[in-house]
Amino acid sequence: MAMGSQSESLTTDADTRSPTRPCSEVSNPTLADLPICLLEIIMSLLVLKDNICASAACKSWLEAAKSVRVAKKNPWLMCFPNRGNLYEFHNPFQWKLYTMNLPELAISTVCYAREGWLLAHRSISKEIFFFNPFSRELISLPKFEPRFLKFAFSSPPTSDKVVVLALYFPREDIVIISTCHPGATEWITGNFLTGSKPDNDLVYVNNRFYCFNTRGGTLYSFLPSPRIWHRHTVECPYPQPYLVNKTVSLAEKKGALFLITCSNEKTMMYKLVSLQWKEMRSPAIDGLTIFVSSCNSELRTNLPWLKNNVYFSRFGRGPKHCLSYSFDESRYSQIMEWLEFCPRGSLWIDPPENVLVDL
Repeated sequence: MAMGSQSESLTTDADTRSPTRPCSEVSNPTLADLPICLLEIIMSLLVLKDNICASAACKSWLEAAKSVRVAKKNPWLMCFPNRGNLYEFHNPFQWKLYTMNLPELAISTVCYAREGWLLAHRSISKEIFFFNPFSRELISLPKFEPRFLKFAFSSPPTSDKVVVLALYFPREDIVIISTCHPGATEWITGNFLTGSKPDNDLVYVNNRFYCFNTRGGTLYSFLPSPRIWHRHTVECPYPQPYLVNKTVSLAEKKGALFLITCSNEKTMMYKLVSLQWKEMRSPAIDGLTIFVSSCNSELRTNLPWLKNNVYFSRFGRGPKHCLSYSFDESRYSQIMEWLEFCPRGSLWIDPPENVLVDL
């Protein structure tokens, strides 16, 4: 894997305040007296070899270093080239850029991403395949008609239980659903009735694929094994009619389904509980970090210096600043009226396993 990188310093707005201590304890403060939340943030910015060296300083540094060493890192932003095969991978929170030449993705469209894998297809040749840009592993699927508009898969293609799903809507009230898996020789296809056309990306949670109609607020699911398409009676969480300039995304975490709505004024987050959307507000969001793009949305729970924020797949005015919304402060990082939240030319992807190592 040939990757080049460049980096700059990073500043954060993390709250580093610690409880008040007696004067006798702070009269001769040392680095060991830093609060654990600040130590975790510092350690999370170190590559693996520096993390290990820092952990030898004292007991508190060891605990902080180990806690972030095993933590799952933030996803990277993968940006597609307008021409050619040179793809960019940004870690916007460490201001690092990696570039990779990926001819395997030539003249293809990436339609879904999950756990470091991409699902891509070529309309002319009808090819559809899995691709891991870091390992360069490519896994082909049976050829497929390019008319299908929505794709998703349940787990990495190396899993024995992976299911690939494709949806096509020839009419507003009909959906054509096809499923497949690596090693299969053909797709299994069937027609199902639907009340309205889902216009949101697919999410897999609890053995079902979910999608959402943003205008009517209707939630749909598909159970692959018995091949059941179901319309769920769930009250729309936001006011009707549909608001202009609103981005609506589905996401999942630990078996729960979440809905994120983004408008020029604010971002709202809801959790599906007993077929009802329950609004989540800080501190009920409980340290979640949400990464939203047009192809996928990712949730994280162990990123202390990014908690209670939504990050979008578009950069702001600065070339390395990622647009975000803070639930704690109820505001965007900048005015967003004229900006598209999630352009089609980028998505969030899990970094390679050796992300803590200098590449």
